[in-house]
This record gives sequence, structure tokens and C-alpha cells, in this order.
Amino acid sequence: MKQFQQAGIVIFVISLLLFSVLPFIGSYKLEKETLAATVKTEHLGVMEEVLAPMVGQEFSSNFAFIAEFNRLFGGYNDALKANQQWDKVIWDNYAFALTKASALGPVSQNPHFYLFISVVFGVVGALMYILPMYRGKPEGIKHDGIFFSSMKSRGILGILTGTWLILFYIALYWFPEYLTNLVLMVDPISMALSGNPASQWFLYGFVYTLAIIVMGIRMFRKYRGNAYQTIRTVSVMFFQLAFAFLLPEIMVLMNMPWHDFKNIWPLDYSFFYDYRIDGMVNSGALGMFMLIWGIILIVLGVPIFTYLFGKRWYCSWVCGCGGLAETLGDPYRQLSDKSVKAWKIERYLIHGVLVFAVLMTGLTIANYFTEFALLGQATNQLHSIYGFAIGSAFAGVVGTGFYPLMGNRVWCRFGCPLAAYLGIVQRFKSRFRITTNGGQCISCGNCSTYCEMGIDVRWYAQRGQNIVRSSCVGCGVCSAVCPRGVLKLENADEEGRINDKPILIGNNSITLNA
Repeated sequence: MKQFQQAGIVIFVISLLLFSVLPFIGSYKLEKETLAATVKTEHLGVMEEVLAPMVGQEFSSNFAFIAEFNRLFGGYNDALKANQQWDKVIWDNYAFALTKASALGPVSQNPHFYLFISVVFGVVGALMYILPMYRGKPEGIKHDGIFFSSMKSRGILGILTGTWLILFYIALYWFPEYLTNLVLMVDPISMALSGNPASQWFLYGFVYTLAIIVMGIRMFRKYRGNAYQTIRTVSVMFFQLAFAFLLPEIMVLMNMPWHDFKNIWPLDYSFFYDYRIDGMVNSGALGMFMLIWGIILIVLGVPIFTYLFGKRWYCSWVCGCGGLAETLGDPYRQLSDKSVKAWKIERYLIHGVLVFAVLMTGLTIANYFTEFALLGQATNQLHSIYGFAIGSAFAGVVGTGFYPLMGNRVWCRFGCPLAAYLGIVQRFKSRFRITTNGGQCISCGNCSTYCEMGIDVRWYAQRGQNIVRSSCVGCGVCSAVCPRGVLKLENADEEGRINDKPILIGNNSITLNA
């Protein structure tokens, strides 16, 4: 069986290398017909003139093609900006669209084959390694040798993995034209689901969903015998596959706006942007339902469900960010910083992002109803700043790329504005708490070690103090790894939830901290 797993690792690594190399193969050739089919009518005449030196010329790589495009197109815009001819500047970024439409390589000709050898083959290899895990071992969570693993303890493999994720996210968010072949590879799937060619965001959603499903299967093996972890994993897999990936694409097929019904403002920070509101309002009854449903979730859903179940109902059972953290990021949960300094930084950062999101949204709504008289086009600048700093750099590049460096909940802990909103409700008005039995605690530290949110759980357990921290996502791993049954996740009456005078266990006697 060990040889079977080793073969799976080899297959996975080869597939990952192919996936990483695919963007750099093939040639590119821009034709007049490509320009006419890709560029907006109002820009076509100018673009034909500006890009004339490229038309009909074959480029041996996307680097050469994109470099020439940027030289010609960027030079045109730069000259206009220098002369302050802002009305003539073409603000649309055609780099990705033209690069994709001009692709002549083998991937564009046979996307099914390359999808199979780089993705399907990789999934098979990963499952060959995952399915035999813990075979013949008793039920229970296995963390054997985790701090001796190069992948799981900031070793060279972990650093390489983090570097790969960071580079992939940077290219995906800001330089998608370099990932053209990967997007072409998933074109057939996108056409089947929505009737439209794939974009970089479809590629992102596809890879994201696949990662949650495959690593979710790993969760089934690792947490075998723990019903709470199994059901929780099934939940995040279902919501990501059905609500975040399939349903939005099917809605596009029905000529409806793309919409993720489980995404909630302020995590879905663009919910109140003018194009989103107009798209929902102009889409008939279903569009109005999407708008009203989103507002109901914000105003009623979050406080009611958080009062009843704590923030775990969303962060650990529904959220896509949490789903990726709990599955793909699970091997790195022990890397979260439990220091008081990290806790202070966490509180300032996450609540600062929430304030930023609230202010930005308030100005956006006010500007919308005043027909952009309040801020004018400055609204778009505000959106761009937030989208770049928070939506892309923090949530994507840092939030996922730093899994192997800072643990799996970097975004959820330090940056997610919805987690901050949920946390405020959980801390002050909720039935959820983690109760502790200090008399049974042996100070082994398992609970603190594997807390992905950086909570020093042992400190509370030793004092017999309930854990009501706003950052707790109720993943339940602290309770699962406790060898003495000290910790228990509970939804009970609010009375006695916050016990500021816990019982202390000393060497000589049991005393009441008065």
C-alpha cells in the first residue's frame, strides 16, 4: 500500500508540473478578425491602427505576444495621458481577451487532453495517496510527526508550496493573460455549464472547488470516527460545489446575473455596487429575490443564526473561504500564532477592515441614490482601492498563499470583514460557547496547538473558563484532540455563558478567583 501511495505522489507531482508549465507553451497570432470579434465597436478603429504592427505576426510565446501588446497599447495610452487627453484613453484592458483569442498552441486545439493530463490525472494521483491514509489504524485524529514534516512545519516543501500559491494568485488576479492556456483548458466545462467561454474567474472557481472536494476526502480519512468533523466537511463541500460554482454558472446560462446565494456582505463587498444592483433590479422577479435575499441575510440572517449557533454556522459550515481553509489548509492549522501580540494585531486589523468596508459601502449607496453626485467617478477609485488591497491582495494572495507560513486561517483571522461582524455578535449576544472542565485538564497543549484561529485554548481550559472569543469559528478540533474530554461545544442559555470568576486548580487546593 505504501508503494501505491508513493505512485500517487509521483503522478500528482508530474501533473502539477504540467499544470505549471502549460501557460508557457504554444504560439500566438493576432488577426483582424480576432480584433473585430474581441474589441468593443467604439474602440475598434483605434485598436486596429495601434496594433497594426502585430496583426498577422506569429509570436512564439505568450511573453513575446503580451510584451508587444503592452508596448503598443501602453504607448498609445501613455501619450494621451501625458497630454491630458483623458477622454481618448482606452481604459478597457484587452490583454487577456486578445491573448486568449490569438492562441494557436496545442492547448487551444485539444483542451480535453490537457485538462486530463494536468488536472484529472492530478486528482487521481492525489486520491491514490489520500484514500489509503490511516488504513488499519483505529479511529481518531492523527497528528503523528506533524512537526517533523517539511510540508507542514515551514520546511522547504511548505515554503515552495506557499511560493507557488502566491505566484498563482498574483497571476490570476492581475496578469491573467499569462494563464491563457489554463483558461482555454477549462473552456469546454464553462461552455457546458453557462454557454460562455471560460474566464480566469471560472478557472479560479473550478480549481478552488476541486481543491475543496479532494482535500475534503482527506478530511474524511483524517477525522474518521468524528461525526461533527465529517458532517461539517460535507457541508462546506456541498455549499462550494452547488452554491458557489454550479448554481451561479447555471444562472448565467438562464441569462441571469452571476450570483452566489451563500455569499454575504461585507465579504461580498461588491453587493451594493451600481452594476450589481442594476443587474439584479433589471432581472425580473429572480433578480429582486437575489437583492432582497442578500439584504435579509445581512440584517436578519447573520444576527439570528449567530445568536443561535455562533459564527460557526457560516465560517465552518458554509463559507467558501472557510471551506478552503478547513480542507486544503488543514495540514497547516498548527502554524497559527497564539501570542498575545498576534491577538492584538488581529483585533486591530480585522475590525479596521470591517470599518473600511462599512464606510466604503455607505458612500457607494449614498452615491448611487444621488446619481453619483456625491463622489462622481471617485467611487470607482474607492472600489479599486478596496478590491486591490482587501479583495485581492489580502483575501487571495496572503489569505491562501500564506497557509504554509502562518496557518490556514490568515484571512479569516486578520482580514475578513464578515468574520468581524459575526464575531461581534458571537462575543456579546450568542448562545454558543466552548465549556471547559478545568479539573480534568492535564495541560498537554493539544487544544492550543491545533487551534487554527490562534486562541490559546489551554489557558482557558486550565482556568475552567468558557471560551467565548469572537474569533472562534467553532471548528471543534480543540475538543476532538483533547485526550481528557475537557472541552465541549455548546449552544445553551445565555446565563452563565461568560464566567469571569473561574475555578482555578492549584497545587494545594481548589480556590475561587474572587
